[in-house]
Amino acid sequence: MVSKAVVKYVQQLHQKKYRQRLGAFLVEGAKSLRELLSSELQPERLLLTAEFAAQPGLRLPPGVPVDVVSGEELTRLGTLQTNDAGLAVVRTPAERPLHPQPGQLLLALDQVRDPGNVGTLIRLADWYGLAGVVLSDTCADAWNPKTVAATMGSFTRVPVWQRDLPTWLQELPAELPVYGADLHGDNVHRLQLRPAGVLVMGSESHGLTPPVEACLTQRLHIPGRGQAESLNVAISAAILLDNFFRNS
Repeated sequence: MVSKAVVKYVQQLHQKKYRQRLGAFLVEGAKSLRELLSSELQPERLLLTAEFAAQPGLRLPPGVPVDVVSGEELTRLGTLQTNDAGLAVVRTPAERPLHPQPGQLLLALDQVRDPGNVGTLIRLADWYGLAGVVLSDTCADAWNPKTVAATMGSFTRVPVWQRDLPTWLQELPAELPVYGADLHGDNVHRLQLRPAGVLVMGSESHGLTPPVEACLTQRLHIPGRGQAESLNVAISAAILLDNFFRNS
């Protein structure tokens, strides 16, 4: 059984203000923990079930405190509905500036407030080998436990930078292409796109904000044939990214 101090610390990290103040975040569940323990991120503390801790090949970092707990205790402490593996308190990695290099594509998110969508988009960036993800300051926190869980381990590999997005876009070189999803844009299936520049995705409900929209150099449209009003932002991003990489 973990101490009251550890319980309080873990529960504080459910909230963004404490994650920012304490410089730490939570990683939960077997898949995310395995990815964490194979990465260069620095755990502060591990809370593991005996069964998970005994798995062959699991590399526990030396010098990191490990508490052996039950699945019921993990569920009470964490944010998952069930957790029979473990939970880690991890130091938040230092942000590094993200600027597109020649031949690189970055993903930028504008007011994507659902942490599950942000996590899935980070996972997409990992799948396509993007250079990173830039989040507007109105996006969901990249280190929200739900965001981390939705990345399915990609949080260990994809650099994330949270900025004032219009300012960042305005500071990019004028010749750099900035693409954005738009219902009135060019049919993406008729274009020959190269994976270079920035692809900006807005929220499903509101699309891109006007200051961000003003920075676009090309608008992309995914044509549909049915009656659905819109696509989920992560599904839209997957379709667009596939078109960028289809001929590469």
